[in-house]
Order: sequence, then C-alpha cells, then structure tokens
Amino acid sequence: MVRYGVIGCGAIHGVHCDAIKEVPGAVLSGVYDVIAEKACKASDKHGVPAAPTLAELFEQVDAVTVCVPSGLHAEVGIQAALAGKHVLVEKPIDVRLETATKLVETCEANGVKLGTISQHRFSRAIQRLHDAAQSGEFGKLLAGDAYIKWYRTQAYYDSGEWRGTWKWDGGGCLINQGVHYIDMIQWIMGGVRAVQAQVRTAAHDIEVEDVANALVEYKNGALGVIQGSTSFYPGLAERLEVHGKHGSVIVEGDQPKLWKIDAEAAAQGMYGGGVQMQPTPSLHMHNQPDMVASAAADPTAVWGEQHRLQIEDFTQAIVENREPFMTGRMALEPLKVILAIYESSRNGGARIEIA
Repeated sequence: MVRYGVIGCGAIHGVHCDAIKEVPGAVLSGVYDVIAEKACKASDKHGVPAAPTLAELFEQVDAVTVCVPSGLHAEVGIQAALAGKHVLVEKPIDVRLETATKLVETCEANGVKLGTISQHRFSRAIQRLHDAAQSGEFGKLLAGDAYIKWYRTQAYYDSGEWRGTWKWDGGGCLINQGVHYIDMIQWIMGGVRAVQAQVRTAAHDIEVEDVANALVEYKNGALGVIQGSTSFYPGLAERLEVHGKHGSVIVEGDQPKLWKIDAEAAAQGMYGGGVQMQPTPSLHMHNQPDMVASAAADPTAVWGEQHRLQIEDFTQAIVENREPFMTGRMALEPLKVILAIYESSRNGGARIEIA
C-alpha cells in the first residue's frame, strides 16, 4: 500500500482525500495544514490523523498530495522530496518557472516521483482528441483554440487572502482556472512556439487578470486562440476546438460535441459539408467507433473521477517504478505558456517566444 498524506486542507483537499480512498493500493494516512483548525476538521471528516508538523506527516507516509496555495507548491513539494516522499502537486506546478524547475530537479535528484494534477488528460474524449491530432488523422493541423469563460464573484476572491494575488495565486483566470485547458490544447497540438496577448482586470477588485485574450502559434505552424475569464456571467463550459485539413472537433466540458473528420468528404465539391450551425448529439459519433456510445455515459467525465484516475496512475507509477502519465516536467509547459502571455501583455502585446 502507498500511504498518502494530504498537505493543505482548503477547498480542493476533499477531492484528493476521497479519490485516494477509492484507489486500489493507496491509503489515506494523514492530513496537515498550517491552520490547525482546518487540519482537525479534515481529520474528523476523513478519519485520519492530523499531523501537528510536516515532519511528523512525512514520518507517516510514502507520498503526499500538495493542496496549498499555488505560490507555495514548489516550496512544500521540495520539502517532501528532500524527505524522500513522492510528490503529487495540484495545478499549477508553481507560479514561477524558476521554483517549478527547482522542484522538478529536486525530485529527480532524490529519486522520487513527481506529478502535477492535470486531471482532464484522463478524459477519454481528450485522450482520443490528442491521439487524433498527433497521429495525422486531422491531416495538417491548422488551428487549436481554448475557451475558458468562467464566472467568479468578488466573494470568491475575498474568501482567501491568497486568491487573486500575484504572489500566492500567480495570476488570475489563466493560471488558476485556465491552466487545465491551456495544458490540454498545448498537449493536443504538440507544444506552443509563441504568443501575443492582452490581459485585463475588468470586473473584480483583485491584483490579477480576470479577462485574457491570446493569439497562439504552435510548434507545428498551426495558429490558435486562448480566451480566459472569471467575469462572464453565468459562466460557460470550457471548450476546445481543433481544426485540421480533414476536419474539426469540438470538445466542451470534456464531452465531444462535434467530431467530423473525413479526408475524402473534405476534398469534394466547393463548400465541403456545409456550415455546422449547431452541433447535435449524434455528430460526436462520426468517424470514431472507439468512443463511447453516449458522451453522457463516459465515466471519465464525472466530477472527481479524473482525479481518482490520476491518483491511481501516480500510485501505480510508484509501485511499478515508472514515470506517471502526467509528470512534473510536463507541467512546466503550460506554465511557460501562461507566463509568456503575461509577459506579452506587459509589453503591449509583443510576440513572446517560448523556449
């Protein structure tokens, strides 16, 4: 059994605790928070000890999940790695590339596994889309867009001193809410070469952005758009659009809404298949016999299940002594994209290349 400790007992910790309990070969062994009251509440709820110090938590566990504010991810993860514990850190891996890289290198030097939560990579629809894009099924990739138009009230930002700050949150709608789908689109498209962007603080009393628009150039030459917000009431399902010479796919809320890839049909006539005014439930099945019969029946789209799948993979990686499906080094890529967007905006929308 891989014994897990959860560090940080804020909003997301319960998802981690519940997921660990459902993973074969894993056991929740303890929790810790710098605010003892939070740790005690988590202890009572989940039936595990609340460690009074991090050092004492490390004595009880083999691995930790790090659920502290984003600006502390690397700091806490490094402490765990130096104690010889495997580290699964919530998104983003950290808010600064320097400290995130140090976390990666510390885990490698100490021979422990490092993963970063990017649970949407465990969605069946997302994995199928990635495989289609990277296998050439689309033909030449032309565009990849990510839209994360969510809504948060001022009360959300006021609920924690770290929320909406550069130091602890690292940014706003992109690095907190948008990081998942920014990771998805850069993974699906094969990496980002450069961005040009504008971000604004438009609707909230916070330090960081709540509206962002970016033009993206991918390493394969395709173009794209990233739009993020926490200002658009009532909030919309996050959406990916991928377009290639042979077709287009739309995934919304991790469920395929349009899947139409047909090289032969795309080459016929003058106007192809005509404009798709409104994707219908039946369209998502086109040319994808390996997908589930109904998107609504896909268990990987159920809230909490993707966290469970990722923690299960991380547990198996420890037992099998292999890399997890989503490594810490992979998590550096979406962070680079987001930081480049911020840099571009600070420089009047200048084109920023990503190393």
